[in-house]
Amino acid sequence: MKLLLALCLVGIVAASRPPGEAQLTSYENVHNGRGNYRFGYSQSDGTVFEQEGTLKNEGQEEESLAVRGKFSWVGPDGVTYTVTFVADEDGYQPEIEQGPGGAVPSAILHSLAG
Repeated sequence: MKLLLALCLVGIVAASRPPGEAQLTSYENVHNGRGNYRFGYSQSDGTVFEQEGTLKNEGQEEESLAVRGKFSWVGPDGVTYTVTFVADEDGYQPEIEQGPGGAVPSAILHSLAG
């Protein structure tokens, strides 16, 4: 679980730009107090992050958190990169999309896939 959160935070940091360059345009942080949550934000530079966690098998030995989300940013090359992910009992499963400009470098694919 801690690894999952660490991977999500790495994605956020990788998608962010230097402070002061972008303004926060929306923010959402909702928790139901029982493990389910929804979090997201968008910035004036095109960066977007959305994540939703759902508690599965609540109160049972197999209780776990399933997380779905996506983050996107506009790279220095002007291309919008989007990572859509699921993190659950089957591990972290990213899908990477890239706007016009070429293929996603294999080093990025390997680093996200673990």
